[in-house]
Amino acid sequence: MRVSIFKTIAASALAAMAVASAASAADLAARPYTKAPVMAPVYDWTGFYIGGNVGYSWGRSSDTSTLTNGAGAVLFTTGAGANMDGVIGGGQIGYNWQVQNWVWGLEADIQGSDQKGRRDYLCPTGVCTPPFGVIAVFPGPAVPVALDQKLEWFGTVRGRVGVLATPQVLFYATGGLAYGEVNTSAVIGAGAFGFNAHDTRVGYTVGAGVEGAIGGNWTAKLEYLYMDLGRTSGTFLTTIPALGGGVLSYNYSSRITDNIVRVGLNYKFGGPVIAKY
Repeated sequence: MRVSIFKTIAASALAAMAVASAASAADLAARPYTKAPVMAPVYDWTGFYIGGNVGYSWGRSSDTSTLTNGAGAVLFTTGAGANMDGVIGGGQIGYNWQVQNWVWGLEADIQGSDQKGRRDYLCPTGVCTPPFGVIAVFPGPAVPVALDQKLEWFGTVRGRVGVLATPQVLFYATGGLAYGEVNTSAVIGAGAFGFNAHDTRVGYTVGAGVEGAIGGNWTAKLEYLYMDLGRTSGTFLTTIPALGGGVLSYNYSSRITDNIVRVGLNYKFGGPVIAKY
């Protein structure tokens, strides 16, 4: 009797275990399938890029001009500034290195410029025109002088360092070497004397900007630069007789500075994005 009871209990236990196992398998089969996390694209700033830009510049020429005689004595000095404003446009090429949220780079650009300015003043009585008269000698009248200057072109070679506000938006500071060609010309009187000179100057530039990825391999930027090309100067002999002997000599020294605002578009070579979980 006891053996029969034990057999019945064992059979019941095995049946219960079989039912529980089947129910557990059914629960596992009913659970929904969970996909792996989707990899989100993030812009990768590392790589070479090339682009173009257009903008406007508010330049300034701070000039000092003197007129001397054959002995080097100063007969007249004038100092004043003139605006040299105009449209600019050109191209740039560079390379960026991205390290986490920091972007380091090197960029070179070349710009055509329509910046020009003019300064008018009077050369005083007896300086820019010879005296006249026979019985009595009178100094010649005052005559107008026009000094024109133009920034023909300029370029920069700059380092850049920036921080990513978002994976697609970069705020950066920049600075480095600047160079450009300044054309200076002057006319004394009604074309009695004039000269024209070209001078390539080297200076520095600093600035800041913001650049953002706008789709694919393209980025757009807004940038400000301050540029200082130092002083351009020259000395020219005129054909005008000078008080004290010799001929009149025209001397100028102008410091050229610039404030540049421009927008640009860049194309980066290589893949535009990297994958990120």
